[in-house]
Order: sequence, then structure tokens, then C-alpha cells
Amino acid sequence: MGRAFEFRKARKMKRWSAMSKAFTRIGKDIVMAVKEGGPDPDTNSRLRAVIQNAKSVNMPKDNIERAIKRASDKSQGDYKEVIFEGYAPHGIAVLVETATDNNTRTVADVRSYFNKCDGSLGTSGSVVFMFDHTCNFRINAEGLDPEELELEFIDFGAEEVFADDDGILIYAPFESFGAIQAELESRGIEILSSGFERIPQVTKKLSAEEAADVEKLLEKLEENDDVQNVYHTMEESTEE
Repeated sequence: MGRAFEFRKARKMKRWSAMSKAFTRIGKDIVMAVKEGGPDPDTNSRLRAVIQNAKSVNMPKDNIERAIKRASDKSQGDYKEVIFEGYAPHGIAVLVETATDNNTRTVADVRSYFNKCDGSLGTSGSVVFMFDHTCNFRINAEGLDPEELELEFIDFGAEEVFADDDGILIYAPFESFGAIQAELESRGIEILSSGFERIPQVTKKLSAEEAADVEKLLEKLEENDDVQNVYHTMEESTEE
């Protein structure tokens, strides 16, 4: 198995851990998708993907419809996607993806977390190159063979295809998202969820005490409502 498999296994229990946090994140994704391409999922592929993700975390249909309606209101504020880069203690690179309607607030919050946890907030481009920007799709595995699927989807950008307890996962470079989404839909293959992740090219192993120092910063970041995702180069356990 490749890096995507190990990365997914290590993060499996952490991602979308709190349901309320998941709903907040998806609500922002809906606003950004509607503002970008309109409220009709049939003609807005980004919104279609967000709705699939909402269903995958059991977000009620009424909540989804209300979020789309609110996002369509011209008085609804917009969210801007902002990336922060820096270092946690012990030389661990950290990349933070946010969606904010108040960049001044978000900058101040993120900077304070790095400062309080003995880290340092860096400039744009300081660590992003250490991560591969990928897209992923989770599909219904029924009647499909991961190895055959991988061969068929190489032409659309797929780099790694593997099965787990919840279906089949396809990983590809960020820019392949549209092509793979379109091909899956044209074949009538059910997309359970999809998204983007940043996989560290190299990870660093820390002692338990050092890892605890880094976790303090990661926890503060992940608890912030403006933060969508946090990635880092600390080696994580893959034990379930």
C-alpha cells in the first residue's frame, strides 16, 4: 500500500470526529459552493460533491436544504478560503486550511495558538511544498474490483485505489478531481463522499513527550470554528 493508504488509516478516527464540527464545516462548504456555481446541484459539481459529503456524515436533508437556501440569499456573507503555514515545536511543519468571513479574527486566533504553543507562524509558501495536494473519492464497492478500477482510472489521474471497511477509495492529484468525478458519474458508480487532502511527503517521528507538545497546538487549531483542516509532518500511529 502507498502513502495515501497509510495517511488515511492514521487519520481515520480523527477526521470529522465531532458531528457538530462536521456540520459546521459542511455548512461553510455549501455556502462557498453555491456562491461559486449556483444552488442547483445538477449544474454545480462542487455543490453535488458537498451534498454527498453531508449525507455521508448523516446531516439531515432539511439541514442541507436550509443551508442551500441561506447561501442563495444575497445578504448571506461569503467565506474566503485562507491557508496558514508554520511550525509546531520540534520542527514539525503545520498547514492549516480555514474558511472565514473575518480574516482579521482568524489571523489573530491562529497566530495566538502558534505563539502559545511554542510554534511559529510562517509566511505563504514556507511549508506548503512539503505536502502533496490530493483529491479523493469514496465509492460503493459493490460489484467493483479495486485493482481493475485502478487500471481503468489511471487515464483520469488516479494514483492509488484501495478498499477499506466503508468502500473503495480513489486518490489522485488535486487537479484530477473534475475528470474522475465526471467519469464515476457517467458510469453510474455511487460516490459516497469526496474531498481534498494534503499528504506529507516526509514525516518525522517524535518521542511521546515531544508529540504531546505538538498535539497541544493541533488541538487548539482543530477546535477553532474557522479551521476546516489541519495537516502536519509528525508521524502518526496507524494502529486502530
